[in-house]
Amino acid sequence: MEALINLILQFGNLNKQQIEFLLSKVELLELKKDDYLSEAGKVPRYVAFVLEGVFRFCYYNNKGEEITNYFVDEGNFVVDNQKFESQMVASEYVQAVTNCKVLVFNKKNWDQIDNTIVGWEMMKANMVKKCLTLAMERRSPLVSEDATTRYLSFMEAFPSLINRIPLSYVASYLGITQQSLSRIRRTIR
Repeated sequence: MEALINLILQFGNLNKQQIEFLLSKVELLELKKDDYLSEAGKVPRYVAFVLEGVFRFCYYNNKGEEITNYFVDEGNFVVDNQKFESQMVASEYVQAVTNCKVLVFNKKNWDQIDNTIVGWEMMKANMVKKCLTLAMERRSPLVSEDATTRYLSFMEAFPSLINRIPLSYVASYLGITQQSLSRIRRTIR
């Protein structure tokens, strides 16, 4: 709970009563590896803060290939924010890559926080902005770099993940085959 509050307090001030109110609206959820926090074709149910574990955002392209779009690990929020806020059907999956423990807010409780804590809307907007900026910083180099540079950028952006997630997900994220990734890994060791 402390990690969640510390992150939130980076975006604004909350008094003791507001923090207690916020914590009264959260619940602990454990997901096993390969479970879904959110599924394509369904309305996302939670805003989650990752205490332990790694999630990935993924989808299926028009060829039926699974594409990993992004990873989220400890100390970060994980949510398909636009679909959650508007309560629309998601087009991506949010899947646990490892066993995960998360603190979750359902839509009703998230809205109650919004309606009760003065300034929460601005704090929330700044949190979303930070998450989107970080995602863009991590994704944009992947467009223009060669495969080896993309892999090195991945290791720099996600240093703790390389030994925690399947290489097939890393290859998908980088837009290369698993065989290419194996070759790259051999050449840079």
